[in-house]
This record gives sequence, C-alpha cells and structure tokens, in this order.
Amino acid sequence: MAPLLWATCLVLAAVALWVGFVVAPTDATQGEAYRIIYLHVPAAWLSMVLYLAMAFWALIGWAWNVRMAAMLARAIAPTGALFTVIALWTGAAWGKPTWGTWWVWDARLTSELILLFLYLGYLALVASIEDTRRADQAGALLALVGAINVPVIYFSVRWWNTLHQGATISATAAPKMASTMLTAMLLMTLACWAYAFAVVFARARAIALERESDHQWVRQLQAEQGPHRHRHES
Repeated sequence: MAPLLWATCLVLAAVALWVGFVVAPTDATQGEAYRIIYLHVPAAWLSMVLYLAMAFWALIGWAWNVRMAAMLARAIAPTGALFTVIALWTGAAWGKPTWGTWWVWDARLTSELILLFLYLGYLALVASIEDTRRADQAGALLALVGAINVPVIYFSVRWWNTLHQGATISATAAPKMASTMLTAMLLMTLACWAYAFAVVFARARAIALERESDHQWVRQLQAEQGPHRHRHES
C-alpha cells in the first residue's frame, strides 16, 4: 500500500494547495493570513486523533498482550508528535499577524502544548526501558492517562473564554467558510491522513522486523529478499 498512499498524499496535497492559494478568495476579516488554516487545522486534527489511536492500540497491547498493537502504538507516536509541532508552529505563524504575538497562554494553545509533551514523554519512556514488554506497559499507562487531555483541547474554546476562535466545522451546524476554502482544507486533511498511514505502516513494519529478528519467519523473509535484491542491484 505504500506507493498508493504516497501518491495519494502528493496528489491531494498539490490539489489542496492549488485550491487554497489560487482558487480560494481572500478572507474579508483576516486577509491572506487565514490561508495558514489549510495546514494548521488538518495538523491539529491529526495530532488529537493520532494520540487517541496511539492510546487505543497501547491499551489493546497492554490488556490482551497483543504484540502488534503495542508496536502500532510506538509507530504512531512520532507522527503524532510531528503533527502537534506543525499545529503549534502554524498556530504561532497565524497568531503573530492576528493577535500581534507569537504565543499566548490560551487554553487551546496550552493544552496542545501539553499534548506535545505527552507524545515526547511517551517516546522517552518507552526508549528508556530496555525490557520491551515493561516499556510497552509503562508507555500504555502514560498514553491512557494523557488521553484525558484530548477532549480538553477540543472543548477548550467552549469551556473557557479563549482568544482562539471556535470550531469552523461542526457536525451539527453548517460550515462557516466558503466552499472553496472548505474543499482545500478537507483535501489537505486527506493528504495528511495518507501521509500518516504511509509512515506509520512503514515504521510499524520496521519495529516488527527488529523485534522479531530472531524468529524463523524473519530469517526466511531475509533469505527470500536477498537473492531478489542481488538480482535487482546487478
């Protein structure tokens, strides 16, 4: 699936950027600065959804000792952290011309920053414990506790008086943006999803091969790929 996912990511991202920066009109209130949402909003969505996916697979691996689930949790974490960094960086780039400052200790921004620390804490924790099973269990505990922060991020603009604007897209209300703007943002979201699947699958496969390197099926796979790789290089 990797070639298809990468192709999907590149095509959708290119179309989304064209629609967002060429076709979509200038916002009457924010001017050109609003176009940062085409990357900011998908990254913010992915940062939260991937954390919940990481916590879910970590729980499955912990509760039922499903090794592949624990590997998936580890594979998701770096990609989730990347999207969190992108969300924070693009948010700061949007905040400077809009609010006049790169950063404010707003409820939405602060809880998103905490999400980054949770991702980094998970990665540091599982890397610091040599025993793989104990590392997966400790990481699962941290991931599950940290999952409480995700609804805090999502509902922060409703629960507190924040500078951050409310939800532009809601399941219970019509979109608050032009159709071309919405199209560009949704296309970029799909591109980010394709990227996330591509890199998570690749990383999960690498983790599985590394952990199972002493097993017969890995040796057999290496033996089968060895002659093929040799013929290809020749």
